Amino acid sequence: MDASLEQATMRKVAWRLVPFICLLYFIAFIDRVNIGFAALTMNKDLGFSSAVFGFGAGVFFLGYFLFEVPSNIILERVGARLWIARVMITWGITSAAFAFIKGEWSFYVLRFLLGVAEAGFFPGIILYLSYWFPARYRAGVVSLFMAAAPLSVVLGSPISSALLEMEGIMGLHGWQWMFILEAIPAVLLGIAVLFYLTDRPEKATWLAEEQRAWLVAEMNEEHARKGPTAKHGLVSGLADPRVLALALVYFGTSAGLYTLGIWAPQIIKSFGLSTMTVGLLNAVPPTVAVAAMILWARHSDRTRERTWHVVIACLVAAAGLMLAGGASSVAAVVAALSLVNIGISAAKPPLWAMPTMFLSGSAAAVGIATINSIGNLGGFAGPWVIGWIKDRTGSFTGGLIFVAALLVLSAILTLVVARAGRRSAPAGAVAR
Repeated sequence: MDASLEQATMRKVAWRLVPFICLLYFIAFIDRVNIGFAALTMNKDLGFSSAVFGFGAGVFFLGYFLFEVPSNIILERVGARLWIARVMITWGITSAAFAFIKGEWSFYVLRFLLGVAEAGFFPGIILYLSYWFPARYRAGVVSLFMAAAPLSVVLGSPISSALLEMEGIMGLHGWQWMFILEAIPAVLLGIAVLFYLTDRPEKATWLAEEQRAWLVAEMNEEHARKGPTAKHGLVSGLADPRVLALALVYFGTSAGLYTLGIWAPQIIKSFGLSTMTVGLLNAVPPTVAVAAMILWARHSDRTRERTWHVVIACLVAAAGLMLAGGASSVAAVVAALSLVNIGISAAKPPLWAMPTMFLSGSAAAVGIATINSIGNLGGFAGPWVIGWIKDRTGSFTGGLIFVAALLVLSAILTLVVARAGRRSAPAGAVAR
C-alpha cells in the first residue's frame, strides 16, 4: 500500500513539475548560448575579433558568479515561484537588448547584465527539486531537467540558423531578429511561473490529501536521517571543503559545456559550410547526448553510485575534445563533439546528486549556489582561452586541449571528494 502510494505520488509530482521546469531551462539555455550562432554574422558586422568575442561570451559568468549565492538565499526565503518568475522576466528583457549592441563595450556590459539577471535560476531549480523528490529519485529527475540543455541545442540550432536568414527585414540584421524573437518566450514563461509553480509540498493543493501527507512526511524523514552529520547553516554551505571541491569539478564541466555552446558552430563552420548546414550538424551531438545522459543517470540512481559515474563521463568528454582538436574532416569533428556532449551531459546529474548527500536547509541553498557560481566561471575561462589562443595560432586545437585538461582535473577531484566523504561518513554508512 505504501509502495503504491509512493509511486502514484511521485508520478503525479513528476508530471506536474518536470516538463514545465524542462521548458524553462530549454528557453534559458537558448538565451545563454545563442550568442554562438549570432557570432556567425554578428562578429563581422561589428568587427569583433575572436578574443573580443570569447571574452564577451564568457563575461556572462562573472555577473552570474557575483549574484548566484545571494539569489539562491533569496529564493529559499521568498519562494521559488516569485523568484524564478523575476529571474526569467529580467533575463528575457536583457536578452532582447542584445539586438541593439553597437560595439565591444555594449557587448561586454549586456553579457555581464545577462549573467546578473539569470543568476540563481539553475541552482534554484536544483534546490527546488530537492524539496519535492527524495534522494533516490534525484539524479534521474535532474537528468530529465538537464536534458533541456542539449535539446535546446538540437532544436535551437536550426531555429537560430533560420532566424539569421532574416537579414535586412525592417532594416535589422538577422542576428538582431534572433535575439529579439528568442527572448520573448522567457518573459511569457516568467509570467506563467507566477500562476503554475508551487513553492513546497505542503502547499500542493493539486495532490490528494494522502499523497501530500506522504510526501511531506517522506521529505521530513529524509531531512532527519541526515542527523548530526548534515550541514544546515549558511556558513557551513560556504566553508565545507567538499563544496569547494565540487565547485572545481563543476568548473571543468562548465568549461566543456560552454565551449560547445559558444564555439561549436564556428568550429563546424571552419570547414567552409553554409549557416543552415552548420545549424543542422550542430544539432547532431546533443541529440545523441540526451539519451546517454538519461540512461547514465538512471544507472547512477539504480546502483546508488555517484563518483565513478562523474569520473568516467569527464574522461569521455576530455577524450572527445582531444579528438576534436585533431579532426581533419567534418565527420570526424561531429563525431568528436558527440563524445564531448555525451561526457559533459552524463557527468552533471550524478554530480548534482552529491551536494544534498551532506547538506540541507540554508546550507544546501548556499552550497548548491556556491558550486554553481564558482563552477560556472569555467564558462568564462573555457570560451575566453579558446578565443585568445585562436587569435594567436589561427587554430582551435590549443584551446580544446586546455579544456580537456580541466576535465581530467575534474575527474581527479571527484575521486578526492569521494575519499573525503568516506572518511567523514558515520559508522556503518557506505559513501559512494
